[in-house]
Amino acid sequence: MRLVFTANGPGEVAGWVRPLLQRLYERAPQSDVHCFMVPDDYATGREAQIIEQLFPQAHVYDPKQYLALAIGRRVAGAPATADAVQYLGGDLMHAARLYRRFGGRAATYKFSRRGYRGLFARAFAVDEANAEQLRLCGTPLDRIEIVGNLAVDSAFMQSETEVEASAPVDGVLIMPGSRPYEVEHLVPFFFTMALRMLRERPGLPIAMAISPFTTNAQLRSAVEQGGDRRVWARRGFLIEEGEATALLSEDGSVRVPVLRNALSAARRARLAVTLPGTKCIELAALGVPTISITPLNAAELAAINGPLTYLDRIPVVGRALKRRVGVALSRRHTFHTQPNIDLGEMVVRELHGTLTPGRVARVTLESLDDRDWLEESSARLRALYAHHAGAADRMASSLLELGKLAA
Repeated sequence: MRLVFTANGPGEVAGWVRPLLQRLYERAPQSDVHCFMVPDDYATGREAQIIEQLFPQAHVYDPKQYLALAIGRRVAGAPATADAVQYLGGDLMHAARLYRRFGGRAATYKFSRRGYRGLFARAFAVDEANAEQLRLCGTPLDRIEIVGNLAVDSAFMQSETEVEASAPVDGVLIMPGSRPYEVEHLVPFFFTMALRMLRERPGLPIAMAISPFTTNAQLRSAVEQGGDRRVWARRGFLIEEGEATALLSEDGSVRVPVLRNALSAARRARLAVTLPGTKCIELAALGVPTISITPLNAAELAAINGPLTYLDRIPVVGRALKRRVGVALSRRHTFHTQPNIDLGEMVVRELHGTLTPGRVARVTLESLDDRDWLEESSARLRALYAHHAGAADRMASSLLELGKLAA
């Protein structure tokens, strides 16, 4: 069975590609898998490398190789045909292009557009609401299949890895993002927040869980530079002692351990602090009380979906325009995290707008002391996605059946 996938940023690779490929290989170990990383402003540049590390038997292509193939050039290792082409991230046009190149059957997950209503032989949906969205895009009902949220399976798979010794038992786990803007500016923000908390409670267990998509070199650069002045962050240092890594305050008096197995550590933490995205779904699946922040201190530095992300390239007025658009888009939505959107209320505590490390530190400490909220939010978040468990296995089974139809 030859299967072709599109993918783009770290959230899709970790939350969608990883659990689905794991279950696919368990069901059909001889599957000939080809993953194409498509161009994306949210990507870190390490997505192809991470998939190769996780699944050395797969064929993985970086965005440059995909673009070469898209314009008709030959790419080493690329197949002549495929049994199925599965969208798992990026613009849908990339999946359509690969389908026209390789044939077989095309499938999508979560997203579609009216222009593609005849393209996808199967549209996998996260839930009933998502199935309705696909139907409104013109997808025939008999092609829609509800499988669940792949990120839930991703959470359980990743949480089963070995827990690092410096995981914050009954403390705070900080999970900054892996996009370039997030590493450069928000790692220093979160580091400063941690220093403020440790100044008030010196014995509090705190650790920073860094994505595998972020290198130590990027982390070191971020904490030494201190981010944009508008995030009000303090500089520090990164130290590596054997296999242990930590962020160190400038005077050397305070250190914050750096972890890589974030979701394993999350199981031992009392509270997580992070950004909107796949991480909030994964933490919810594990029942971890969470605070999510959307800082708009320097909104023009963040990526925005679609062509508006390039507004800052317009001479003179571009940065101001993008800042206004970023703030306006943020204010259009009451909730920024998927668990709150799904529940219609704030169970994950969200902070939006111009934020300081001190304010987030204060809210985090107050939340740590709010035992009722911790217990209630943990229970409600865990229950929210419990029925999604097994999504990767259901989708893998259906995708293999689809590929057989094209064979």
